[in-house]
Amino acid sequence: MDKLIQIQDYNSPYGQLILGSFQEKLVICDWKHRKMRLAIDRRIQTELGATYQFSNSSLIHSTIEQLEEYFKGSRIAFNIPIRFCGTEFQKSVWQALLLIPYGKTTSYLQLSENLNNPKAIRAVASANGANALSIIVPCHRIIGTDGKLVGYAGGLRAKQKLLSLENKAGNTEQLSLFS
Repeated sequence: MDKLIQIQDYNSPYGQLILGSFQEKLVICDWKHRKMRLAIDRRIQTELGATYQFSNSSLIHSTIEQLEEYFKGSRIAFNIPIRFCGTEFQKSVWQALLLIPYGKTTSYLQLSENLNNPKAIRAVASANGANALSIIVPCHRIIGTDGKLVGYAGGLRAKQKLLSLENKAGNTEQLSLFS
Protein backbone atom coordinates (compact mmCIF):
# COMPACT_ATOMS: atom_id res chain seq x y z
CA MET A 1 0.00 0.00 0.00
CA ASP A 2 1.62 3.19 -1.20
CA LYS A 3 -1.34 5.47 -0.66
CA LEU A 4 -1.54 7.43 2.57
CA ILE A 5 -4.33 8.68 4.78
CA GLN A 6 -3.04 11.76 6.56
CA ILE A 7 -4.12 11.63 10.20
CA GLN A 8 -3.81 13.91 13.17
CA ASP A 9 -5.05 13.81 16.75
CA TYR A 10 -7.28 16.65 17.91
CA ASN A 11 -8.14 17.37 21.54
CA SER A 12 -11.70 18.66 21.39
CA PRO A 13 -13.52 20.06 24.41
CA TYR A 14 -15.51 16.78 24.45
CA GLY A 15 -12.70 14.26 24.06
CA GLN A 16 -9.80 13.25 21.86
CA LEU A 17 -10.59 12.79 18.17
CA ILE A 18 -8.59 11.34 15.32
CA LEU A 19 -8.95 13.21 12.01
CA GLY A 20 -7.92 11.79 8.65
CA SER A 21 -7.95 12.97 5.06
CA PHE A 22 -7.50 11.03 1.87
CA GLN A 23 -7.38 12.63 -1.58
CA GLU A 24 -8.79 15.91 -0.23
CA LYS A 25 -11.76 14.27 1.50
CA LEU A 26 -12.30 13.71 5.19
CA VAL A 27 -12.52 9.97 5.88
CA ILE A 28 -12.22 9.97 9.66
CA CYS A 29 -13.31 12.28 12.46
CA ASP A 30 -13.76 9.80 15.23
CA TRP A 31 -13.26 9.28 18.93
CA LYS A 32 -9.70 8.11 19.43
CA HIS A 33 -10.40 5.80 22.37
CA ARG A 34 -13.61 4.06 21.28
CA LYS A 35 -14.26 0.34 21.48
CA MET A 36 -14.40 -0.20 17.70
CA ARG A 37 -11.25 1.84 16.96
CA LEU A 38 -9.22 -1.01 15.38
CA ALA A 39 -12.13 -2.39 13.33
CA ILE A 40 -13.00 1.04 11.94
CA ASP A 41 -9.37 1.84 11.15
CA ARG A 42 -9.01 -1.51 9.39
CA ARG A 43 -12.21 -0.93 7.37
CA ILE A 44 -11.09 2.52 6.20
CA GLN A 45 -7.55 1.47 5.31
CA THR A 46 -8.73 -1.67 3.50
CA GLU A 47 -11.40 0.12 1.45
CA LEU A 48 -8.99 2.89 0.44
CA GLY A 49 -6.00 0.59 -0.03
CA ALA A 50 -4.03 3.04 2.09
CA THR A 51 -2.25 3.31 5.42
CA TYR A 52 -2.26 5.97 8.11
CA GLN A 53 0.54 8.49 8.38
CA PHE A 54 0.66 11.19 11.03
CA SER A 55 0.87 14.45 9.11
CA ASN A 56 -1.18 17.56 8.57
CA SER A 57 -3.22 18.55 5.55
CA SER A 58 -5.12 21.67 4.59
CA LEU A 59 -8.34 19.67 4.90
CA ILE A 60 -7.52 18.58 8.45
CA HIS A 61 -6.72 22.22 9.27
CA SER A 62 -10.10 23.33 7.83
CA THR A 63 -11.86 20.55 9.74
CA ILE A 64 -10.31 21.70 13.03
CA GLU A 65 -11.36 25.30 12.32
CA GLN A 66 -14.94 24.23 11.60
CA LEU A 67 -15.06 21.93 14.64
CA GLU A 68 -13.85 24.77 16.87
CA GLU A 69 -16.55 27.07 15.46
CA TYR A 70 -19.11 24.32 16.13
CA PHE A 71 -17.90 23.86 19.72
CA LYS A 72 -18.15 27.64 20.28
CA GLY A 73 -21.73 27.56 19.01
CA SER A 74 -21.08 29.69 15.92
CA ARG A 75 -21.39 26.88 13.34
CA ILE A 76 -24.42 24.65 12.83
CA ALA A 77 -23.39 22.90 9.59
CA PHE A 78 -20.12 21.65 8.14
CA ASN A 79 -19.00 22.15 4.55
CA ILE A 80 -16.11 19.72 4.46
CA PRO A 81 -15.81 17.22 1.60
CA ILE A 82 -16.28 13.74 3.05
CA ARG A 83 -15.93 10.19 1.85
CA PHE A 84 -17.75 7.32 3.49
CA CYS A 85 -15.95 4.00 3.87
CA GLY A 86 -18.43 1.20 4.44
CA THR A 87 -21.14 -0.93 2.90
CA GLU A 88 -23.90 0.55 0.76
CA PHE A 89 -26.34 0.05 3.65
CA GLN A 90 -24.03 1.86 6.10
CA LYS A 91 -23.60 4.70 3.62
CA SER A 92 -27.38 5.04 3.30
CA VAL A 93 -27.70 5.30 7.10
CA TRP A 94 -24.90 7.88 7.29
CA GLN A 95 -26.54 9.92 4.51
CA ALA A 96 -29.79 9.83 6.50
CA LEU A 97 -27.94 11.09 9.59
CA LEU A 98 -26.87 14.16 7.62
CA LEU A 99 -30.56 15.06 7.21
CA ILE A 100 -31.21 15.39 10.95
CA PRO A 101 -31.30 19.13 11.62
CA TYR A 102 -29.02 20.83 14.11
CA GLY A 103 -30.62 20.87 17.55
CA LYS A 104 -33.01 18.01 16.77
CA THR A 105 -32.94 14.33 17.57
CA THR A 106 -34.47 11.18 16.16
CA SER A 107 -34.59 7.52 17.13
CA TYR A 108 -33.26 4.36 15.50
CA LEU A 109 -36.87 3.41 14.74
CA GLN A 110 -37.59 6.73 13.02
CA LEU A 111 -34.33 6.51 11.12
CA SER A 112 -35.12 2.99 9.90
CA GLU A 113 -38.62 4.14 8.89
CA ASN A 114 -37.09 7.12 7.01
CA LEU A 115 -34.99 4.54 5.11
CA ASN A 116 -38.20 2.62 4.25
CA ASN A 117 -36.93 -0.35 6.23
CA PRO A 118 -38.73 -0.27 9.61
CA LYS A 119 -37.60 -3.78 10.57
CA ALA A 120 -33.93 -2.86 10.21
CA ILE A 121 -33.66 -1.09 13.56
CA ARG A 122 -30.72 -3.22 14.77
CA ALA A 123 -28.89 -2.90 11.44
CA VAL A 124 -29.45 0.88 11.52
CA ALA A 125 -28.12 1.00 15.08
CA SER A 126 -25.07 -1.03 14.06
CA ALA A 127 -24.39 1.25 11.07
CA ASN A 128 -24.82 4.28 13.30
CA GLY A 129 -22.22 2.84 15.68
CA ALA A 130 -19.81 2.25 12.79
CA ASN A 131 -19.87 5.92 11.74
CA ALA A 132 -16.26 7.11 11.39
CA LEU A 133 -17.21 10.76 10.88
CA SER A 134 -18.58 11.62 14.33
CA ILE A 135 -19.96 15.12 14.84
CA ILE A 136 -19.62 15.89 11.09
CA VAL A 137 -22.13 13.08 10.44
CA PRO A 138 -24.27 13.66 13.54
CA CYS A 139 -24.81 10.20 15.01
CA HIS A 140 -25.03 11.91 18.42
CA ARG A 141 -28.53 13.08 17.41
CA ILE A 142 -29.89 9.53 17.71
CA ILE A 143 -31.72 8.78 20.95
CA GLY A 144 -33.88 5.92 22.18
CA THR A 145 -37.54 5.72 21.18
CA ASP A 146 -38.35 6.54 24.81
CA GLY A 147 -36.32 9.78 24.56
CA LYS A 148 -33.40 8.48 26.63
CA LEU A 149 -29.78 8.69 25.61
CA VAL A 150 -28.44 5.46 24.13
CA GLY A 151 -24.92 4.34 23.20
CA TYR A 152 -22.40 6.66 21.66
CA ALA A 153 -18.80 6.00 20.60
CA GLY A 154 -17.60 9.08 22.47
CA GLY A 155 -19.52 8.08 25.59
CA LEU A 156 -22.90 9.22 26.88
CA ARG A 157 -21.37 12.21 28.67
CA ALA A 158 -19.95 13.57 25.40
CA LYS A 159 -23.27 12.86 23.66
CA GLN A 160 -25.22 14.79 26.30
CA LYS A 161 -22.78 17.70 26.07
CA LEU A 162 -23.06 17.81 22.25
CA LEU A 163 -26.86 17.75 22.39
CA SER A 164 -26.87 20.45 25.08
CA LEU A 165 -24.49 22.56 22.98
CA GLU A 166 -26.79 22.32 19.98
CA ASN A 167 -29.89 23.01 22.03
CA LYS A 168 -28.32 26.05 23.69
CA ALA A 169 -26.48 27.48 20.67
CA GLY A 170 -29.33 26.85 18.28
CA ASN A 171 -31.77 28.71 20.53
CA THR A 172 -34.25 25.96 19.79
CA GLU A 173 -36.99 24.73 22.04
CA GLN A 174 -36.13 21.71 24.17
CA LEU A 175 -34.56 18.90 22.18
CA SER A 176 -37.42 17.30 20.36
CA LEU A 177 -37.83 14.25 18.23
CA PHE A 178 -37.46 14.94 14.54
CA SER A 179 -39.65 12.94 12.19
